[in-house]
Amino acid sequence: MSGRGLRVVVVDDHTVMRAGVIALLADEDTVEIVGEAANGRAALDLIERLDPDLALVDLRMPVLDGVTTTAEVVARFPRTRVLILTTYDTDAEIERAVEAGAIGYLLKDTTREQLVDAVRAAARGETVLAPRVAAKLVARMRRPAQEPLTDRETDVLDAVADGLTNAEIGRRLVIAEATVKTHLLRLFAKLDVNDRTRAMVVALERGLLPRSRP
Repeated sequence: MSGRGLRVVVVDDHTVMRAGVIALLADEDTVEIVGEAANGRAALDLIERLDPDLALVDLRMPVLDGVTTTAEVVARFPRTRVLILTTYDTDAEIERAVEAGAIGYLLKDTTREQLVDAVRAAARGETVLAPRVAAKLVARMRRPAQEPLTDRETDVLDAVADGLTNAEIGRRLVIAEATVKTHLLRLFAKLDVNDRTRAMVVALERGLLPRSRP
């Protein structure tokens, strides 16, 4: 199969999905599938050995996820570009992948023609984004600047993450329960949420809380 064109590896922990992507590209004369892997660690070994032009990488995988894999490829194998192919299109997932160095971000509902065009463009060094992903990024850029949290609001947020009630937060921070409620209302307004659960989700997405807590 050598000499057919762009050398591509496909990285996805779902066997059927991986086979489907390979099947979509198999009849394309300008693309050569040179390898496949079921997790990020195996993908890095594969890329080191095969030196492909492009890696099609899923986001959520065992052993090493797509974002970490992308960052490793960019750092260790800069000639190989990474194109994310996933089902997830949340702001946080998109931003993490782009920040890690992915050349593009596609969703798994893409058509064969779109996938082939994206692979060619990414291999040329062009940024490739699924329309829905591009729309999300543009919308995010158009949002007004986020108002930062005060130190006390951050303290309250940390306490909420620890599962404390308003009364318990008041005792921890040595403030009145009514004051805790005031801080929570301001937190909700700044995070554009209506409850504690959503506040935690948004805080994690924005990096206001560590993703793993003791």
